[in-house]
Amino acid sequence: MLRAPWLVTLTAAALLPLLAQAAAEQQLRSEEGTLTVSTVADGLRNPWALAFLPGGKDMLITERAGNLRVVNAEGKVGPPISGVPKVWAEGQGGLLDVVLSPEFAKDRTVYLSYAEEGSDGKAGTAVGRGQLSQDRARLENFNVIFRQQPKLSEGNHFGSRLVFDRDGYLFIALGENNQRPTAQDLDKLQGKIVRILPDGEVPRDNPFVGKDNVRPEIWSFGHRNQQGAALNPWTGKLWTHEHGPRGGDEINIPEPGKNYGWPVATHGINYSLLPIPEAKGKHVQGMVDPHHVWEKSPGISGMAFYDSPKFKAWDHNLFIGALATQELIRLQLDGDKVVHEERLLGELKARIRDVRVGPDGYLYVLTDDKDGALLKVGLGDAT
Repeated sequence: MLRAPWLVTLTAAALLPLLAQAAAEQQLRSEEGTLTVSTVADGLRNPWALAFLPGGKDMLITERAGNLRVVNAEGKVGPPISGVPKVWAEGQGGLLDVVLSPEFAKDRTVYLSYAEEGSDGKAGTAVGRGQLSQDRARLENFNVIFRQQPKLSEGNHFGSRLVFDRDGYLFIALGENNQRPTAQDLDKLQGKIVRILPDGEVPRDNPFVGKDNVRPEIWSFGHRNQQGAALNPWTGKLWTHEHGPRGGDEINIPEPGKNYGWPVATHGINYSLLPIPEAKGKHVQGMVDPHHVWEKSPGISGMAFYDSPKFKAWDHNLFIGALATQELIRLQLDGDKVVHEERLLGELKARIRDVRVGPDGYLYVLTDDKDGALLKVGLGDAT
């Protein structure tokens, strides 16, 4: 039977998006099966973090220059959302992490971390929150709930990852602004994890509440530049990771009031190849050793526990982006212990800034570039 010419044309046109999608998908090798990698969106300007909106099809993505955008599952990149605070987009600074309120369905509150300029031209990390309008075009009533004090950064080590725990406390993983000794100073907020309530108030059971000359927000200290944080879905504990200097990137499971060593205890040396001036060794009494350490730094950023039934081969795995080595790191866990490591996506030669597990069970990865991309990663033959 002959078909009308318009029907043939329509059918071919309908196939074009499918053909383009197939052409954009790559297949890469991995130990657990064939990786499928497709580009969801590109043209993003140094994307830093993403958060899935309810429904699992759309997401918020931050661009370090200062834009917050909605990107949908088809890859359409929306215009900048208004109402975002002015950011200090210098060096490593800018608009950084984004998380949704645990009660987002009711309060539509979005939390942002970003670099904020001080009166003397230096900067520090700030965290604020606002309500996403129903049309998703603006953040309303944005207000700052936390400021890193003092402001010491000249462009480096803002940290900035945000995590809510099961009880609704907000953890902020901070860098030491490339001012090493401050990570040990309890009257400063550099190189710390802080724990606050959703409105910025300090919980009464924080470990240093009531101590003289100590910031009550502090949960743990002795950290360098923390660019990954996530809540372990099986234990409910916070995990973080941080850049070492030249060597010594590490994962920690921070406990209240504990000292994680930097710069006194470190597995790294200076970029000049000279020792860290304050360092006393890899293991120092009274300081907590890293839960896991890389003697050669991958330059880690972003962290996601895989807790979806979609790809069973990834069950109880931890995924971490790598900037320096341009890879996605897969860590297999036995309880809390790291028992195996695999490096993925090296063929793409892309700096991985963030990684999250989507509601559909795929990994969503942001590449850090002036023309950055959002990638969707799955296993083609292992479910």
